[in-house]
Amino acid sequence: MNDRKLKIITGLLAAFLAISLLVKLCYVPGGMILSGLFLGSMLLVAIVLGCLVVAGILRLVTKKYSFFTLFSVATIISFLVFHYKLYSPTLEIIVPKGFTGKVTLVLANVDENILNIDSNGIGYINQWTFEKTYTEPVVFDSDGNDIKERLVGFNHSAFWGKGKVCCLQGKEIHTLNFEVVPSEKVGEMQYYSKDLTALIDTALVLTLEPDRYTRVQTEAFETDIK
Repeated sequence: MNDRKLKIITGLLAAFLAISLLVKLCYVPGGMILSGLFLGSMLLVAIVLGCLVVAGILRLVTKKYSFFTLFSVATIISFLVFHYKLYSPTLEIIVPKGFTGKVTLVLANVDENILNIDSNGIGYINQWTFEKTYTEPVVFDSDGNDIKERLVGFNHSAFWGKGKVCCLQGKEIHTLNFEVVPSEKVGEMQYYSKDLTALIDTALVLTLEPDRYTRVQTEAFETDIK
């Protein structure tokens, strides 16, 4: 394949990946007052600038391909890696019929996620799922009814609330959570709370060492963090 054809193919593919990344960034949680789209776009610009430098270096090494082709190839590889980093599974969660309250997915030492939520609103997820999940889940009750309209997320920019509970044998329990509210309270966060240390299956939980910002106490407490 000559450089002209390769230039067209790689250029189109790089453009497609860039557009798809911008679409995906619309759903990525932001930080502080900045949206995920804004922060991600800044990173995209940094990636493009880095690829320009890489393409310039490669052009000095090989004259077989044009600068644009080398730049497009470097961009494609970088955008594919970025796509993977942004991947989030869409979890399918089942809650008991008539359930209202906080749904809490606990970081656990499990291979397969346990997404059939118990009567206390608790399920268990592995570390990969915990770290990658940010998209809104699909939630059904035990009769198969979609209860999407009754879900309330952490805030407008991030559906999942991240929490940590201290302490279980001196270590922290990490969680993802959202609320299922009554039909008359749709869209209104109710700030449900519960003592997880008395409700979870401690044999499944993957606990972590407290960080330097956590004060270990003898009584359990839960803090919601972004």
